[in-house]
Amino acid sequence: MRLANVDGRAKVLVEGGVIDVAEATNGRFGPRLATCLSDMTELAAAMAGVTGPVEPLDEDLLGPPSPTPGQIIAIGMNYASHAAEMGLELPELPAAFAKFKSSLTGPRGEISLPSEFVDYEVELVVVIGRRIKDIEPDAAFDHVAGLCVGQDFSERRVQMAAGRQFALGKSYPGFAAIGPWLVTLDELTNPLDVEIGCSIDGIVVQDERSSDMIFKIPELLSILSKIIELEPGDIIFTGCPAGVGMGKNPPRYLAAGEELVTWARGIGEMRHRLV
Repeated sequence: MRLANVDGRAKVLVEGGVIDVAEATNGRFGPRLATCLSDMTELAAAMAGVTGPVEPLDEDLLGPPSPTPGQIIAIGMNYASHAAEMGLELPELPAAFAKFKSSLTGPRGEISLPSEFVDYEVELVVVIGRRIKDIEPDAAFDHVAGLCVGQDFSERRVQMAAGRQFALGKSYPGFAAIGPWLVTLDELTNPLDVEIGCSIDGIVVQDERSSDMIFKIPELLSILSKIIELEPGDIIFTGCPAGVGMGKNPPRYLAAGEELVTWARGIGEMRHRLV
């Protein structure tokens, strides 16, 4: 199932457009997407066989597929290729940090650049569906509502200031972009091996598979759950691969007027204009 946040309402993608969840289920689910995340299995069963009415999808109306997360947690240095390009040793424990909720945005629109040092980081994003506390890796996927793609935008000067203040440098408005919709794990051939990437004005700058992760999603959720209690709607940015602008010589940061396209094969793509 592919569940989208369209103009604030939960809609399921079907051939030719979308079906409104609340209307199709007589109000049992929806209309807000956030209310669906803890009952994805039941929602999928309720939507099975529903054929309409089908509405055209206006992608400019897409919002974040988890619109009201209690927590946005991001993982640094979680790809072997990224650790290598930065000349860093592989971590023994996930490097977790917070992105503040005011940075959340959807898969379309403009991103305002606060400086000339803003970097891009494509990431596979996990949306929590069931409460997680102290679980083992083999149970982790039972607690996941689905996956989407994300951009962990980073203002590098602020990030590296004040003892590497990641949270502030990565929390400007729009710096936690996710979308284009939520895809349940059964829709993916292998949720541990998803191709992700991004391009700037058509030039590919990142392209990798999530199988290069140091801490795979089940292990990552297990480790986090032994410290942090995760709730439905919480968002986990799982790390970015090689190719970031800061890692180039000279560095290559984002500039106003450029278009950043971010994708995850089998999930979808986001498009943002930088201003």
